Amino acid sequence: MKNWLLCIFLIFICACSDGTQRYNNPYLPNYSFSVDINKNLPLYSGLNSPINPIIIREATAGITGIIAMKISDNDYRAWELSCPNQVPSSCSKMTLNGLNAKCSCDNFEYSLFTGIGNAPYSMKPYRVEIFGDLIRISN
Repeated sequence: MKNWLLCIFLIFICACSDGTQRYNNPYLPNYSFSVDINKNLPLYSGLNSPINPIIIREATAGITGIIAMKISDNDYRAWELSCPNQVPSSCSKMTLNGLNAKCSCDNFEYSLFTGIGNAPYSMKPYRVEIFGDLIRISN
């Protein structure tokens, strides 16, 4: 009886997925970084208003840059600026297209709310921490 229960338990464990396959992207390297953004600076003032995405192109921010957006008072999203379904190159930086990010090389579009688009890999998400007027984005 115990062996039968153990088999069922193992089947359930093996059948579960951690959901990280979309983020284990073979095209985008995992560089460690941390960048602090002051929302009071004019360059980043767009992060004071909800649903107003901005592009952050600091030298230490992500692979080629970051797209950041405020969703609500305590909810910010940050994504890699590189197209998730291509090796970083001169044309693989995404541009803003309303509330989507668009790859110029292949014309795939991705939601800035979910990071999901019409391609195999979704946008690479980054961690966002809020410290008053300071936002820390890191990998």
